[in-house]
Amino acid sequence: MNRKIVIANWKMNPLTLGEAEKLFGKVAKSAPKLKKTEIIICPPFIYLEKLKKLSRKISLGAQNAFCGDIGAFTGEVSPEMLYNLGVKYVILGHSERRNPPTSGGENNNDVNKKLKSALNASLTPILCIGESARDANHEYFNIVKNQITECLRGIKKNLISKIIIVYEPIWSISSTPNRKDATPDNIREMAIFIRKTLSDISSPEFAGRTKIIYGGSVTDKDAQDFIQGGGVDGVLVGKASLNAEKFLKIINIAERL
Repeated sequence: MNRKIVIANWKMNPLTLGEAEKLFGKVAKSAPKLKKTEIIICPPFIYLEKLKKLSRKISLGAQNAFCGDIGAFTGEVSPEMLYNLGVKYVILGHSERRNPPTSGGENNNDVNKKLKSALNASLTPILCIGESARDANHEYFNIVKNQITECLRGIKKNLISKIIIVYEPIWSISSTPNRKDATPDNIREMAIFIRKTLSDISSPEFAGRTKIIYGGSVTDKDAQDFIQGGGVDGVLVGKASLNAEKFLKIINIAERL
């Protein structure tokens, strides 16, 4: 069975542990008994330990991890620490870390090191890729191809299928000035291209097993079109995941498809 994946990226929300518990509890309590969908919630680091105790129905993910196990790295959290906490997933290479409000964003080489470290710690990486703009010459295909090949460089072919790939075009994200809506055709075209690129660097078998999902201002209004029309295995949800009712609608959509 091809299980769908619905991931909530809470980013730097909510403000208090009480609010986080309330939101998590609503989703855990109201989520149906799922047979075809996995729910993954990625809250801020400080809520992970507490939320882990609230429900076994929902998998937990972190929003980032360092590329080492221990050491003098102020402010960092290692994949081993997350694994020992009971975390299963980790988002890596998100556009907000590649292009943060302050200087010093991550590059593909940084993400590559983090992917290897996460895999070594038995975490499932959620790798975000995507172009900042679309051009008439279709250069955006090369941008995405470079992200894939550089981020996955040196990773064993059989491990590539353990990574969840998120196509998240920056031009479609709600925080991007003059953003545009992505269409199911945009997503399907890129999903096919991503799988072809994965096949070239690993094998058709491993590429076929790799989960490819979409992220980019996903709401309960367009999730079905993105999953069904876009030919992807699920969605990464940002703002809408902070509203339990809207997020549950997205989960139900994924379960029905």
